[in-house]
Order: sequence, then structure tokens, then C-alpha cells
Amino acid sequence: MAETLRRVLNSGGAAGPGEENTAEAEPPLLLLGVHGSGKTALLFAAALEAAGEGRGPVLFLTRRPLQSLPRRIGAALEPLRLQKIRFQYPPSTRELLRLLCSAHETRGPAPSLLLLDGLEEYLTEDPGSQEAAYLAALLLDTAAHFSHRVGSGRGCGLIVALQTQEEGDSATALQLALLQRYFPAQCWLQPDAPGPGQHCLRACLEPGGLGARAEWRVTFRQDGEMTVTPWPTQAGDTSLHKGSSSGGQP
Repeated sequence: MAETLRRVLNSGGAAGPGEENTAEAEPPLLLLGVHGSGKTALLFAAALEAAGEGRGPVLFLTRRPLQSLPRRIGAALEPLRLQKIRFQYPPSTRELLRLLCSAHETRGPAPSLLLLDGLEEYLTEDPGSQEAAYLAALLLDTAAHFSHRVGSGRGCGLIVALQTQEEGDSATALQLALLQRYFPAQCWLQPDAPGPGQHCLRACLEPGGLGARAEWRVTFRQDGEMTVTPWPTQAGDTSLHKGSSSGGQP
């Protein structure tokens, strides 16, 4: 799902015009960042992007309802797109597993995109590596099932947001290294020097061997407006190159 997120960032955070995408399902993507780094806002922008592609609905899983939306995507908040985003709020790991296991029994159009926000909240209930591997495998299996239902050339994508922790936490580092085996594509969000009344981030997209690596600056203003601009490339700047290879935070 690197290309879906790339389209969102290249459009400046606003969902683009509805164009049908008939490409095969892309590798699952892990969206990584500290608390308050804009992961939920980017997930919702990706949901709007997918909802406007003329395909199936979008399934958005999160533990609690969204509190606010970035203003930049306001032009895309048209009723038809919003109606295609199905929010579900599993309150526990048990309920999330039950929902994913029952996805094979659901009727109606299969989702074209599966989103999970706050994976770390479900992993804290069962922090072991075996539980993390089982949940990751079940998410991939559910997306694969939806892809089969959608049909050839119209696979279901998967994007999962995970909050990163402080460096030096060996348990978290091992858990992240395990998850990266299941999610070859990753997007890291790192705090950047803020301007007056702004919250700025550096977004680095590692598409998992498919396509070129890219970076953007994401800015959130106090009024909630989100803007995205290309990151100014500087020779020898490799500060975000080690995220996917070392399993650590960039």
C-alpha cells in the first residue's frame, strides 16, 4: 500500500479525484511514529483516497472514534466517499481477533482497503512475540481473503499504524523487528523542528523494494489544517535510511 500513501502525500494531504485503480494489491504497509505524529490523520486520508477510486468500501478498525480530522482533506469529505468508509471499534484484542476471524463470513462488497489504527494498544494486552505474529498473520490473511473476493487485479490493501516507543526498549525492538517481516513496506514519521503555531513531521516512505524511497514534510497547524510538501533533499542526509534495516526507530 505504499503507492496509496504516496498518492496521499504527493497530493498535499488531500484526497485526489476518483480514479479507478486496477493494480494488484500492494505489499502491506506499516505506518510508524511516536504518539501524536499524525498517523491517524494519514490513515484517514488514505481511506478517502481509496474510497474515491471507484472500488469497494474501506474498512477502518480503531479502538475509539476519531476525535478530529485534518482540514486539508475537507474538500474530499463528500458524502459518497464518507459512506464507503466503514468504521468498527473492537475494544480489546479478543474482539479484534473475533472480528478478523468472522470476516470470512461477512456478506456484501469486500473492502478494497483494510486499515488498523493503534496496533500497539492491542499488543499491550498480549505483549509476547507469538501473539504479535499471530495478529499480523491474521491481518494479512483477512486482507488476502478480501482480495480473493474482490477479484483479479483488484486486491485489498492493508495499512497498519503502530506507535513507536523510546529507544533502548529491547522488548519493543524485538516486536517491531518481527512485525517488519510481515510488513515489507514502511512509512516512518519523525518529529521535525516546528514553526510558530505548527507541529511538523518528516515522513519517510520505504516501499519494500517496489518503487523509490521518498520523503515529505507534514505540517499540522493549530486550527487542524494539514499540509504536505516534498522534503528538501540534502547530500549525505541518511538519518532516516536505517529504520527498515535495523528494526529501530530512525
